[in-house]
Amino acid sequence: PHPAAPALRRLPLAAGLVLAMALHAAAAAPLQVPRVDGDITVDGHLDEAVWAQAATVDVGYEVSPGDNLPAQVKTVARIAYTDDAVLLAFRAEDPDPAKLRAYLRDRDALYGDDFVGVMLDTFDDQRRAYEFFVNPLGVQADLIKEEATGNEDDSWDGLWSSAARITEHGYDVEMRIPFATLRFRDTDQARRWGASFLRIRPRDFRYQYFNNRVERGARCLTCSFDKIEGFTGVKQGRNLEITPTLTVVHAEERDARGAPWRHPGQGNGTELEPGLDVAWTPTPNITLNGTLNPDFSQVESDQAQLDLNTSFALFFPEKRPFFLEGADYFNTPLQVLYTRQIADPDAGVRVTGRNGQQAYGVIVARDATTQVLEPGALGSGFGFLDQPADAFVGRYRYDLNASTTLGAIATVRQGTDYRNALGGFDARWQQGRHTLRSQWLRSDSEYPQALGVADTAPRGNALSAAYNYSQRAWYADLIHQRIDPGFRADLGFISQVGYDKSVIGGGRHWFGQEGAAISRISLTGDWDITHRSDGLLLERELEGYLRISAARQTQANVGGLTRVRYWNGRMFDETFASGFIGATPWPGFTFGSWQRSGDMLDLTASRMGQGVIWEPYVELDIGRSLNLKLNHSRQRLRRDGGTAFDARVLDGRLSWQLDPQQRLRLSVQAGDVKRNQALYTFPLADCPITVAPDATNCVVPVKSRVHDITAQLMYSYKVNPRTALYAGYSHGAFDIDREGEPRDAPFDSSRSVFLKLSYAWQPQF
Repeated sequence: PHPAAPALRRLPLAAGLVLAMALHAAAAAPLQVPRVDGDITVDGHLDEAVWAQAATVDVGYEVSPGDNLPAQVKTVARIAYTDDAVLLAFRAEDPDPAKLRAYLRDRDALYGDDFVGVMLDTFDDQRRAYEFFVNPLGVQADLIKEEATGNEDDSWDGLWSSAARITEHGYDVEMRIPFATLRFRDTDQARRWGASFLRIRPRDFRYQYFNNRVERGARCLTCSFDKIEGFTGVKQGRNLEITPTLTVVHAEERDARGAPWRHPGQGNGTELEPGLDVAWTPTPNITLNGTLNPDFSQVESDQAQLDLNTSFALFFPEKRPFFLEGADYFNTPLQVLYTRQIADPDAGVRVTGRNGQQAYGVIVARDATTQVLEPGALGSGFGFLDQPADAFVGRYRYDLNASTTLGAIATVRQGTDYRNALGGFDARWQQGRHTLRSQWLRSDSEYPQALGVADTAPRGNALSAAYNYSQRAWYADLIHQRIDPGFRADLGFISQVGYDKSVIGGGRHWFGQEGAAISRISLTGDWDITHRSDGLLLERELEGYLRISAARQTQANVGGLTRVRYWNGRMFDETFASGFIGATPWPGFTFGSWQRSGDMLDLTASRMGQGVIWEPYVELDIGRSLNLKLNHSRQRLRRDGGTAFDARVLDGRLSWQLDPQQRLRLSVQAGDVKRNQALYTFPLADCPITVAPDATNCVVPVKSRVHDITAQLMYSYKVNPRTALYAGYSHGAFDIDREGEPRDAPFDSSRSVFLKLSYAWQPQF
């Protein structure tokens, strides 16, 4: 209720209505952001004169776990602007500053800390928002929020400055965001933006405070933003940025224990790769990015995954800066763009922009190799062609009105005797609690015989349609997908084709009272059925879960599923029970574990067994600077009186953040897969695979043990996201069962040193 509500009840009806209308009009009026003549020194000290002139915002609503309750602590934000930047200050009070959770971390890694920030919808169209956050030690995070998908993408890195300091009353933060970092409408008049100022305060719960109300079950967060007005006459500038890069790698490898080391490829093993990235904003509505001989190496290694009892290709997230920036422009309901398919590009150009109700993006790249995802109804894998390929992606989106968006996308990849072309349309409609999304695609492909696929000229359609209803306590989903056997998205990640799937699901939420140990309980579930394109039943599944959010930032769920699935010519019944618990019982210590057990299918042997999957993790902060993350995964399946397989993967990362710019990181990844070969030998009459006519036994070829370990030590120094130095050493060891070799430890199989330098130059003109 409005603070004036008690007074309204004491007024005569007519007078009360007049005052209520006035209060509503005042609340709806945009906040006027003043232009100031001076500037600030970004040091976390709120002592400049401009802060007395700035507009003031009270961050006064607790939107989670409370339902728009008065915030427990006081937070005041201030905003003003100069000719070339938005200026922001936050004073975040706390009754016990010693309990602030703040650590020195790498950029975009502060989400478990106390922090403050702002979300800016600079086009005021409730489609996309910039997010800028700072913790009490000055660590930055910046993201792009896309309203259509709900994604918050922290791969975007803007150039802006911030500082913070812990004080006796809490902490203070200063931020300076250049207009060149933002995109907004080009006009000589005052600009109106959507804005939300917020504070995150993790204690027993992860408290979220906003300056505006956020209703539970709301489908559109940016629609709840308050309006700010000002920024008259400011310009984005042309924002030309030229970033030369240099990567030096010296690598050696060998195939067996005691074998001499050799250099991969040709030469002496040392590769020197210069590169150049250029970013230019010729108008406020368009951004151009180009790259020559780019360094697309990944500084951070992928998280280890078990590729064991699955028939589908594993997905790894994109980490390369050229493809990450502006990635949200290319999102559609079906993932027809997965930029890791452009594996080793020699050059690339990207164009993204917005103009009124239109948004568009284009990517063109020349790839030195051709990686092809080969999908099917029951599995998928990657194939490779030893030839270069040209890749093109085009995306267009039109906002018909506040509720309806129409889009189109096309992708083409072509080589010497290879081609894949895809095109289609999509739409999104949202009105109140209802959301509809749909997409139709058509593909046409030609593959050379060298790829070894059964169909060298596949073509087909893909259709996806989804409806969602959501309100405070209830939600429901209806989804249908149909993808033809010949559909291919070679620049995307659609790993299953040749199926028809329908899903119906929903859930109910109950919210705890203020101060209760349990803040929310949810009951969710769904039923789905999948048929192959010829009508054969592939899967029918029913699952349900009870989920709880509680004190000490505890998240827990328990439930299970039962399904019948088709595999290798037969139907199998699987039933799992599963559960998850994660919590932060003390500051700087987070743990969690997901586990599943029950009747599981061994895909390699086409036999049922009793399976267990266990995935615990722990994160520990030691002091302000040291951070340890451990992720473990184990899968085990027992059948026919023995253990068919027992597999483990460990991913450990120790980081020492010397200051916000410098970090030393050690990562270790180890995997160990053991199989009982005796349990993969069968009578011919009961063989899960095709064998030679004269075979006396059916032996499924599996390795008794595969063991590997990789370690990397890396130092990084980042002046800003694009001016940085990385130096490191990697060492790998690998072993697979071989006759006559010891089994005690894997042998050293690879080693390398690397250096990467980049410098972002912004000429002024």
